[in-house]
Amino acid sequence: MRVVICGAGIAGLALAGRLHNVLGWEVVVLEKAPRPRTEGYMIDFFGPGYDAAEAMGMLPWLEELSYPVSEAAFLDGDGRCRARLPYGRFARSVRGRLLSIMRPDLELVLRERLSFAVRLRFGVGPASVDARPDGIHVTLTDGSGIDADLLVGADGLHSTLRTLVFGEEHQYVRYLGYHTAAFIFHDPQVHEQLGDRFCLTDTVGRQMGLYALRDDEVAAFTVHRAADPSRSGDARDALRREYGSLGWLVPRALAQCPPSAQIYYDQVAQIDLPSWSHGRVVLVGDACQAVSLLAGQGASLAMGGAYVLADQLSRASRIEDALHAYERLWRPVIKNRQRVARRAARWFVPESSRQVRARRAALLLAGLPGVWRLVGTALAGRRQLSLGVIRRGSGLSERGASRGRRAQQRKSPQAMNSSCRAGEPGNPEGIDMQPSPPLGPGAVTAHLRRVLPLRSLHGRALHHQANRTRTADHPTNGTETAAVTTPPRGT
Repeated sequence: MRVVICGAGIAGLALAGRLHNVLGWEVVVLEKAPRPRTEGYMIDFFGPGYDAAEAMGMLPWLEELSYPVSEAAFLDGDGRCRARLPYGRFARSVRGRLLSIMRPDLELVLRERLSFAVRLRFGVGPASVDARPDGIHVTLTDGSGIDADLLVGADGLHSTLRTLVFGEEHQYVRYLGYHTAAFIFHDPQVHEQLGDRFCLTDTVGRQMGLYALRDDEVAAFTVHRAADPSRSGDARDALRREYGSLGWLVPRALAQCPPSAQIYYDQVAQIDLPSWSHGRVVLVGDACQAVSLLAGQGASLAMGGAYVLADQLSRASRIEDALHAYERLWRPVIKNRQRVARRAARWFVPESSRQVRARRAALLLAGLPGVWRLVGTALAGRRQLSLGVIRRGSGLSERGASRGRRAQQRKSPQAMNSSCRAGEPGNPEGIDMQPSPPLGPGAVTAHLRRVLPLRSLHGRALHHQANRTRTADHPTNGTETAAVTTPPRGT
């Protein structure tokens, strides 16, 4: 079987790894960007994506690249903290299964763990799609063509493949009334002031967040209300105009804002399609299930959806049946998170001083005994079923799923790292667990810094990508392992 995946983001890379490493499919990944993207923001990685990362043996890598965050602090124009949200309490509300990681770092790990037999092509995408009785023919933007048994659109909110097959974007986009941006700058003084806090402005109609990265770098994240969904041609100018009047560290961040080409800037929107597949063409990730940053789980849901799709392809006798089963299982999860995001919008960016004060009061009350459980439920979602339950379409209750998680957490670290197949006693939730690579302190970072510029973990050297072969030089043995990229023990 050959699958062509359009998009080398989280969903596309996760699906590529599962289909090749586990099912043995021939995989081609197309990415219209000329190189891996370095723009992006910090994400709270929990829920189905965390389950999938654990099943794929990725957690040791992600844990080392994650950041310790003590709290989210809301500060006024003079830098005084007006409200705070302790991350430790949020982590406990999801049973500790939470990582704070930069989105580009998550993509980096997924990319590094791909077999070299996966053909990863940058600077090219789909130009036209021709459905044939025996599969799909895709004409590419460079004039070449490729045949596939399955064509996957994992190319994000503004999916090219979705437009080619399902119709124009405006039919499916639900604009939520916000613009968002993210960029990185170098400033040791700001870095020191932030410490391990995620600091946000306590402001009306707009919000800037700052958090410290490695090597004295600082990441900035912005979101503001905007009636017009169209994006500015000059992102840096738009940010300086929108946020220029704010106090605290905002002027310093804006002064060091990089050129527009190095800024992530987009509208905040959701995608709602009547169907996620058409024949042997299917969508995954934000191309069909964008929940928006207001939901707080976009990356996790993208990875979880890719895992469920691969799982259904392994079970069904016909590709079309697998695509329908994937949508039947995953669409209710997405619908729920989209509803949560729409309800949370007015608290995420208050539209009046009264709402700002109400948010402060709510966060103050959250510190009272018993109240935090309600806050954590609102943030994480009322029904955090495990990925193992979702992918089976099981009727297992939340209480049963929780018992399974607690039983697994009580096992010793040695038992947790052993290979455990679905349905065995050590794996009550039915996820195909693979052993994690044996790692010593700093092993992942040490390995990646041999192939990355020392300045940052976001600018992966392209020599691996340029040298990916078109032949299966590295056949897999059916396990989810990293080809030639596993860090050595104890480095």
